[in-house]
Amino acid sequence: MARVAVGGTFDPIHDGHIALLHRAFDLGENGEVVIGLTSDEMARSSRARPVRGFDTRLRNLQRTIEREIGVDAFKVIKISDQCGSSIYEDFDYIVVSPETLPVAQKINRLREKRGLKPIKISVIEYQMAQDHMRISSTRIIDGKIDRHGKVLFH
Repeated sequence: MARVAVGGTFDPIHDGHIALLHRAFDLGENGEVVIGLTSDEMARSSRARPVRGFDTRLRNLQRTIEREIGVDAFKVIKISDQCGSSIYEDFDYIVVSPETLPVAQKINRLREKRGLKPIKISVIEYQMAQDHMRISSTRIIDGKIDRHGKVLFH
């Protein structure tokens, strides 16, 4: 029974997020998946684009996991920094994208300084859009693709 950490802003939720969540729930089968959802302050400080409020993002995330992943047992915590509880709580895995791999490596360095065992890092590949560029929330917000990576023509 593994304990798995995954985190993000999840706004808007797209196929890349779904792949991330699928991996987390696959690794955490019969264990616990802990999802760190960024606070409003953290989400808005690191982005030039608008981000929906925490409560809306939380509802959307819960609904998506239940409908698209088919799971209703998971824990969501609010995080206000990149590491969240992963630097002091026990986890077996952390699931990241190539973009957030450096954060997972930083988490393991901080854990080592605290005398904690490292977390196994599981990196999912980017999900590619129809135009062979990666799916991202920014590209969706900009109206270039939909959440599944289909190119939108204007």
